[in-house]
Amino acid sequence: MIQSMTGYGKTVVAYKGKKINVEVKSLNSKQLDLTTRIAPLYREKEMEVRQIVAEKLMRGKVELAVWIEKDAVTEATPVNTALMDSYYQQLKGFAEDHAIAGIDWMQTLVRMPDVLTKTEVEVLDDEEWKAVREGVCEAVQHLVDFRTQEGAALEKKFAEKIDNIEQLLASIEPYEKSRVEKIRQRIVDGLKQIPGAEYDKNRLEQELIYYIEKLDISEEKQRLTNHLKYFRETMADQPGQGKKLGFIAQEMGREINTTGSKSNQAEMQNIVVKMKDELEQIKEQVLNAL
Repeated sequence: MIQSMTGYGKTVVAYKGKKINVEVKSLNSKQLDLTTRIAPLYREKEMEVRQIVAEKLMRGKVELAVWIEKDAVTEATPVNTALMDSYYQQLKGFAEDHAIAGIDWMQTLVRMPDVLTKTEVEVLDDEEWKAVREGVCEAVQHLVDFRTQEGAALEKKFAEKIDNIEQLLASIEPYEKSRVEKIRQRIVDGLKQIPGAEYDKNRLEQELIYYIEKLDISEEKQRLTNHLKYFRETMADQPGQGKKLGFIAQEMGREINTTGSKSNQAEMQNIVVKMKDELEQIKEQVLNAL
């Protein structure tokens, strides 16, 4: 079964007033190219996150982001009332000693250092990390499911194109058989147009056989048939066969090109052009196969 390299997955994990978002997306790449944007609290676990992604995705240009949304209560900055009271007592005494009146104490106190500053440092505990890790695994699995769905569409497209090439290859046979007599007749007619030309009919037949053998495409047809069969078999393998399918498509192209170079008949050459068109569509799409 084929998987596409294009995919998207997202999960939201709720944990103690937090909404932990995990988003992962991938595009085509020759190897795994992973970039991450992880909230500072979870950054110490980046290597573990990368290992999870590498085990599941194998190839692709992958972007993974983990960020936190907090509710208003959790996000609100606490007021350091003890410090605020200490500032008030000191400032009040100073104001009384110097006969200073009309002070807006609230406005003054909230501007004092560290009154509205968070002093606690968040520490990642095992329970929270377990929740985040499950979120990462789930988001990556959503992406894999997306890739599988896209891969099914790719597989259907490939099967259609392979069938078309196979049918076009079979349609060459009638023209291939008739061209032998056409070539022979063309050579004989050419000799007749030469005044006084004499030739040995046996030698002519021998030369004709040699000429026809040079134009014979039996081997190319057989090899192309084998490649078509191998392509189908490879599509049924485990995901990760994209590169192999690309190599097979290259070999198919060689046989089709050789067939075209040996086709000295317009009808055969038209069929070869159609086969090339089908193959080019396979080559374009196989770049997206995992």
